[in-house]
Amino acid sequence: MKVALIQLAGGTGDKTADIALACEKIRGAAANGADFAVLPEMFCCPYDSACFRDFSEAAGGQAQSALSRLAGELGIYIVGGSVPELADGNVYNTSYVYDRQGRELARHRKAHLFDIDVAGGQRFFESDTLTPGDQITTFDTEFGPMGLCICFDLRFEELARCMALRGAKCIFVPAAFNMTTGPAHWELLFRQRAVDNQCFTVGISPARNMDASYAAYGNSLAVDPWGTVLCRAEGEATVLYAELDLSKIESVRSQLPILSARRMDMYELREL
Repeated sequence: MKVALIQLAGGTGDKTADIALACEKIRGAAANGADFAVLPEMFCCPYDSACFRDFSEAAGGQAQSALSRLAGELGIYIVGGSVPELADGNVYNTSYVYDRQGRELARHRKAHLFDIDVAGGQRFFESDTLTPGDQITTFDTEFGPMGLCICFDLRFEELARCMALRGAKCIFVPAAFNMTTGPAHWELLFRQRAVDNQCFTVGISPARNMDASYAAYGNSLAVDPWGTVLCRAEGEATVLYAELDLSKIESVRSQLPILSARRMDMYELREL
């Protein structure tokens, strides 16, 4: 299974231009034989709470329509990063997945909103504008089930485990870690979730723009079930390709029977 990780220099404030750039890169990915093309979080909106409502779109909006048409035209799966979705007066941080026929295959609304205040570092409150989703998202493909979450969702191990128990072979994560959390936790989290759940993880970030109000870390990457980093970008705009050998999942699980050896008779979740 070949995945194109499209690290875009988007979020420029020109939504039409950002969508056109994403489509151009997806065309290149399809020409290079990718089965999946994956975009970053908020790929056509500045990552700024003040912009989310103004750039939001309802069902069938500009970004969704463009990606749906392109998936059908190219015969490729598209994990459409995320866009601000407007529904019932609320704005959600939403990722859409389209199949090879251009049909909407899945929709994930970011469940854990990014509200942080790191001493001497980043302060950002998505909840000022966004409403959280409340669903665990997996979807079926010709390669088997896949999982989907957005950025801060990855920090919650229960969510990743639920996707793995549903059979997810790969967890796709459009994300925009910043220059405080990225160097500290980006690779660590993707390797940790891959090892914990013995599946692939793929993280796709916007390219880094130090002049933006929110500077993304970049460093899009793919990790295998053994925790090996298969590919990793730096900060610049680029497209990476990862060949995911899905047979490795059962190989690793047979050698280290973590999921099958769980002691559910012992575990009891307690509130702190």
